[in-house]
Amino acid sequence: MGGYARTAVLLAALTAVFGGLGFAIGGQQGMVLALLFAGGMNLFAWWNSDRMVLRMQNAQPIGPQDAPRLYEMTAMLAQRAGLPMPALYVIHEDQPNAFATGRSPASAAVAVNTGLLNLMPENEVAGVIAHELAHIKNRDTLIMTVTATVAGAISMLANFGMIFGGANRDRNSNPFGPIGMILMLILAPIAAAVVQMAISRSREYEADRVGAEITGDPLALAGALQRLEYQAHQIVNQRAEATPAMAHMFIINPLSGARMDNLFSTHPRTANRVAALEQLAARMGQGGGGPRLAAPNAPGPWSGGKRNPWG
Repeated sequence: MGGYARTAVLLAALTAVFGGLGFAIGGQQGMVLALLFAGGMNLFAWWNSDRMVLRMQNAQPIGPQDAPRLYEMTAMLAQRAGLPMPALYVIHEDQPNAFATGRSPASAAVAVNTGLLNLMPENEVAGVIAHELAHIKNRDTLIMTVTATVAGAISMLANFGMIFGGANRDRNSNPFGPIGMILMLILAPIAAAVVQMAISRSREYEADRVGAEITGDPLALAGALQRLEYQAHQIVNQRAEATPAMAHMFIINPLSGARMDNLFSTHPRTANRVAALEQLAARMGQGGGGPRLAAPNAPGPWSGGKRNPWG
């Protein structure tokens, strides 16, 4: 199933959840209003979710004059992948992480946290960038950004229903009754999370594989995933904690695990992803079978406290 078809299926499922939630809050009238709102949200998400996601993360656009090494690396990897150069953004966040967004390769963007550039060697940064380019190549970015937008709206509607839905005691307009409504308000965000989880996990494995083929170095990406997971548990990403519906967009789950959000993680276990990359490296030959951009575990030449290590 292609990227646009998967997007349509996902939007249909989330729209159904949205409608069911509206029905629980306001009966048939509430369902109609919720479906109308969901339709408008879907159209908005289709055209604007990428820009909204970047704004929510306070991502700043950067060009070749701001970070020439990062820009040149991304351009080289995009050329290897057969993609146009994506827009580059940086997020001033100490936790190392990255994500891609955009409706199509022609309008795609890659955003990286400053922690990624400050804490990781160059070949691992290349592995992360290639993973995000793989999402663009596979046309995953649209479904990821739309999912973040609509799932977040479902959580918001559920919270609204918890606050104001209790006033609706009319069984004709709300046949579920108070208990059924409460259950729906609880289960709707869980259903949205399950949809995200089911679709996101398989995409991560495929992006790992394609990204490793782009760089020719599966072991660098494997090392990057291990480093990213360790740092995600050491450094709290406050923006991600405030908007957990966006967690599935990042290469590694940015949530600390202190909340219930990790119960339905949209990412496969890092150990399983690393094992798959090691198997790919073995098939490609020792060292991944492709040119390396730096020694496997060597620190980047910027590791001296420079303000812009990629400048």
